Amino acid sequence: MNKLTSSFRDLVAEAEKEIETLSPAQVRAALDSSTGSLLLVDLRDVREVKREGRIAGSLHIPRGMLEFWIDPESPYYRREFDEVDSLILYCNKGWRSALAAQTLKRMGAEGVAHMQGGMENWKAEGGAIEQLPS
Repeated sequence: MNKLTSSFRDLVAEAEKEIETLSPAQVRAALDSSTGSLLLVDLRDVREVKREGRIAGSLHIPRGMLEFWIDPESPYYRREFDEVDSLILYCNKGWRSALAAQTLKRMGAEGVAHMQGGMENWKAEGGAIEQLPS
């Protein structure tokens, strides 16, 4: 394989220059003040969600399906997006969510942010976790 000219860290850093990044405290505040038009999206792999739980009220969308589920032209479009004005994306460390937020911005989506440090930061700052039923 040829040597890479950019690392994943480079791509994430570039994405974070273009997108809105929220701390876990800012995400909590946004959720607390939301009137229902905010959707929190968990991009982690299904195994991560089952093993570690999720932030209460979040919608799990596997990272590989996000662009298809959000696009009304896609046969995979999800109606959950019909009434949504803003999205906050999160993953485990904030890397996948940064790249996903950048992609949605490129698709023309507005009101998209991601949570810095992902689920790891959420837990480290005492954020509540909802365990999924077995």
